[in-house]
Amino acid sequence: MTINKTIENGNATFALEGKLDANTSTQLLNELDPVCQEGSCDITLDFAKLSFISSAGLRVLFTAHKKCKANGKTVTVINENESIKEIFAITGYSSI
Repeated sequence: MTINKTIENGNATFALEGKLDANTSTQLLNELDPVCQEGSCDITLDFAKLSFISSAGLRVLFTAHKKCKANGKTVTVINENESIKEIFAITGYSSI
């Protein structure tokens, strides 16, 4: 998986490319965690080029959401494809 990070105007955008699964979820967690801990930025996750997300990937998103929320910040997912939208709907993540 490739992660392209940009920080601008109080927002950190992470554009993901490839698969977010058990093999790559730690990579994303290591990128997100410092931003969540600082609490200085809202986070946008751009899934335009993400082809798959597993339960390990969902766990990273949920962890980031909890940490950012505790610091008064948000995590937003944009450009998710239909299969990822379906996974979010089935797991209840879309309501978070």
